[in-house]
Amino acid sequence: MWPQKNKVHRSISPKRMALSLFAAVLLLLSAPGDALSQTRIKDIVDFEGVRENMLVGYGLVVGLNGTGDDLGSAIFTRESLVGMLERLGVNARDNNLDTDNVAAVMVTAILPPFSKQGSRIDVSISAIGDAEDLLGGTLLVTPLVGADGEVYAVAQGSVATGAISAGGEGETIVQGVPTSGRIANGAIIEREIDYSMMQMETVTIALKNPDFTTARRISQAINAFVGLPIAQARDLSSVRMLVPENYRGNAVALITDIEQLRVTPDIPAKVVINETTGIIVMGENVRISTVAIAQGNLTIRITETPQVSQPQPFAQTGETVTVPRTQIEIDQDEDKQLSVLAQSVTLQELVDGLNALGIGPRDLISILQAIKAAGALQAEIEVL
Repeated sequence: MWPQKNKVHRSISPKRMALSLFAAVLLLLSAPGDALSQTRIKDIVDFEGVRENMLVGYGLVVGLNGTGDDLGSAIFTRESLVGMLERLGVNARDNNLDTDNVAAVMVTAILPPFSKQGSRIDVSISAIGDAEDLLGGTLLVTPLVGADGEVYAVAQGSVATGAISAGGEGETIVQGVPTSGRIANGAIIEREIDYSMMQMETVTIALKNPDFTTARRISQAINAFVGLPIAQARDLSSVRMLVPENYRGNAVALITDIEQLRVTPDIPAKVVINETTGIIVMGENVRISTVAIAQGNLTIRITETPQVSQPQPFAQTGETVTVPRTQIEIDQDEDKQLSVLAQSVTLQELVDGLNALGIGPRDLISILQAIKAAGALQAEIEVL
């Protein structure tokens, strides 16, 4: 038989228990609502210093099958080609260049945060001349610069467009965008952005969707987790957090723990309308006061039935002419009466009340705008 170990009974002090209960209450207060509606802090904020940087460059794509720029009209392509050949020891300044296998392109890329020298990133290629297709082309060495003018990466490689362009004398088929492509891992990082988080004493948390309530809930969740008042909402878009003593010199560990906390973001009452497509999106906090609505349909039908008038057989005079015949009908729905839309408590009740009116999305857009004008819509309308 295995020897039995002595059981050690540990007592929890009343002070420690009170602190644990207080932290639990703060955590519950910081995250109201159902647990399913809670979101990780990581998904709704950005941390100071953790950001991407945009890179851009100008280059040449060669090896095209007669679908490149016309050197006669694209002067920048011609001058770039001549300059590149001169740097390689080829004098092409006095020659009459007439090739359509070269295209001038803009190269763009995103430099991820804390990227290291020698790692690779994807690049996007876009033609800026009159090239027809970049399929099969190869991008020559292209420096990519940042907003400060410094070179941070160098791109080169075969361009993949993922598009189809074919045609003949009578018809042409184009699927996708053949003048835009991509090179996977096509750029090598040559310069790093010097930024260290090891000695940070404060961390600024920026909300992706600024809101006072959400900022306060984030600060309460952080304070409840750490057990100290280290976080404070500065405004509707940022929370300032002090690095506690047990995390000094290791701000990455603090951010790792903080970003996994869950809060319930507060959503403003907003109705988003796209009149072009007829799409309507409502937030869960949208409310409508009791209103009466009448919506009438007016339909006008215009029918053109031209008739042909011609002379009698064997007539000596007269000619055949087309006589217009237009018929106009107006239908107005007289059965539509005032409908009362009761004050809504939930989004589902609001949707049920609007659906009960039996109207389509186009008319619903006009009705919502009219309700807003009457002051009965307790929400903001945003038209895309």
